[in-house]
Amino acid sequence: METMDNKELKKGDDLTPKEIVRELDKYIVSQNDAKKAVAIALRNRFRRQQLPKEIADDIIPKNILMIGPTGVGKTEIARRLAKLTQSPFIKIEASKFTEVGYVGRDVESIVRDMVRIAVDLVKVEKMSIHLEKAKQNAEEKILSLLLPEQKKVRGPAAELDLENKSFNETKEKLRKLLRDGNLDNKTIEVEIKTSSTTPFEIFSASGVEEIGITISEMMPNMFGGGKSKKRKMTVGEAREYLVKDEQNRLLDMDEISKIAIQRTEQMGIVFLDEIDKIAGRESGSQGPMVSREGVQRDLLPIIEGTTVNTKYGMVKTDHILFIGAGAFHVTKPSDLIPELQGRFPIRVELLSLSQQDFIKILIEPKNALVKQYQALMSTEGLDIQISKDAITEIAKIAEEINSTAENIGARRLHTIMEKVMEEISFEASDIDQGQVKIDREYVLKKVEGIAKDSDLSKYIL
Repeated sequence: METMDNKELKKGDDLTPKEIVRELDKYIVSQNDAKKAVAIALRNRFRRQQLPKEIADDIIPKNILMIGPTGVGKTEIARRLAKLTQSPFIKIEASKFTEVGYVGRDVESIVRDMVRIAVDLVKVEKMSIHLEKAKQNAEEKILSLLLPEQKKVRGPAAELDLENKSFNETKEKLRKLLRDGNLDNKTIEVEIKTSSTTPFEIFSASGVEEIGITISEMMPNMFGGGKSKKRKMTVGEAREYLVKDEQNRLLDMDEISKIAIQRTEQMGIVFLDEIDKIAGRESGSQGPMVSREGVQRDLLPIIEGTTVNTKYGMVKTDHILFIGAGAFHVTKPSDLIPELQGRFPIRVELLSLSQQDFIKILIEPKNALVKQYQALMSTEGLDIQISKDAITEIAKIAEEINSTAENIGARRLHTIMEKVMEEISFEASDIDQGQVKIDREYVLKKVEGIAKDSDLSKYIL
């Protein structure tokens, strides 16, 4: 039975749905329905790769539509999912696009950007594989600069052997000094490659990528590309530069492009944010001729499955996973055109965060806010201790302000924590090392006055 060739695909997407949810739980509080939905979608992707090719090609990804207010974890779920599987991931705002023919981003740029991300991911992996070889090559180059090989002159064979022996002995002594770091401050002259803006970079910035590709291929040395110059630097700096240069030189870009395209096609994740902003059929803010419906129709081929021409080759979008997200306060999913609705069969609602959720967010995840501040202040020799009642008070204030002002979810905690920590952060460099305790009274002192003034809290918290 012929199965899909996924030898080059990164492992990690073979996690079971329960294992995926457990990993997401380390960083995201609550939202169990959304976690379950993405876990199933990811597992189905792995299952598809185990099937015979003729069946696998017909199984389309079950795209997900996340509905919920800002700051409740929509983006974080998608980002952590991509990181977990080392998949190419791109977050893009749907409202940034306009219809084809109008000034604005072309929807195909989503795929081009994702392929670039995939190429960078594969490059990093390949560079780590070539690290030892690159170090050896860089060492040889530095030794040749420290001890240039003399031109051979004719003479008796015995005399030449003696010279070679003496040269090799000196070289090995220098090698030992180099490896021990004793030559790191010595200055040498290294030939470095100069870089300049290429026509491709100029055109791609304007969104006309394919024109830029053509010009770059026709005139690769235009604008000084490919030139080099000599520069003085220490041996330590030279080693770092030469190792990176050797790593890049050892890369096979044809192989990298092939793997990156395959990974984009089979493992790519597009997070399409603010999809509610293009729902509906009335005119958008760009003018009466640019409709929201037009943007939806331009997005449709990419989501349904098409082939996009990129700098690295043709990319099929048939099996890229799309995760749409929006608050849908004014519009609703049924306001999307029917064809687009059909391409997001899985719908999950993310709930507003409660006070208990805020407490968990502050202390439980691996990247919890309290842990972040404690780590930052530890660099100044301060041990920050935040009491349970202080944590409860911060969560309570966040919930209250979210209910009276705009609900921005967990992002409210960042603003309140920054206000609580402001004075300590400012004075930290001058405070004697030791323990700093933050209790409920301290939190109230810093925030209560602002929180009670509804007009003021809208601006400050």
